[in-house]
Amino acid sequence: MDRTKAPETSTTHSIVEALTRAIVEHRLLPGAKLAEQKLADHFGVSRTLVRQALFQLSQNRLIRMEPARGAFVAAPSVEEAQQVFAVRRMLESEMTREFVKSVTPAKIRSLKEHVQQEREAVAKEDVSGRTELLGDFHVRMAELMGNQVLAQLLGELISRCALITLMYQSRSEAQHSTEEHAEIVAALAAKDADKAVQLMQQHLDHVEASLIYDRKVPSHDIAIALT
Repeated sequence: MDRTKAPETSTTHSIVEALTRAIVEHRLLPGAKLAEQKLADHFGVSRTLVRQALFQLSQNRLIRMEPARGAFVAAPSVEEAQQVFAVRRMLESEMTREFVKSVTPAKIRSLKEHVQQEREAVAKEDVSGRTELLGDFHVRMAELMGNQVLAQLLGELISRCALITLMYQSRSEAQHSTEEHAEIVAALAAKDADKAVQLMQQHLDHVEASLIYDRKVPSHDIAIALT
């Protein structure tokens, strides 16, 4: 048995998690170069493990690998951004309808607690915290349904949305999003499937409507992003 395999897998996963969080929390911006040696030095690991982590991130479309140039945080095109939101509408509309069929007071309580955490993060101007919580609301719905496949798919889509909103969002929509989440929870609690689906669709419409697709792509340095 290879006793080094498990620690290496765990280390690769921790690098993937750290970089994903830096991207999702807008500390690492689209277009930023991910130099293997800098990452290896930062995490205290070999370049081989860094390369494995970067490959996983490229599979999730969070970074792009360019021959002879290296790895860069992905910069989604306008077309890709629109497609991501189209897929989210399809998935989350049906998820919302299915959620109503198995809604319980405990599930509603869990979502209400989550929305309260969102409000607190918004009030404290905790940008990274609210960014994570706003995305996690949608994943939490899937988890409460017991559908881990859906939760994973949504998690990947929402990570890509974090890049998209960073590149194209015209202004902070955090408070508005939290209010809309609360309205969705109220409709779910009332077991009003049609209204809940309508509110979810409107919510995603509003997020996409806040995007300006002719913005310049920002860039950032990895040393600052990971500190």
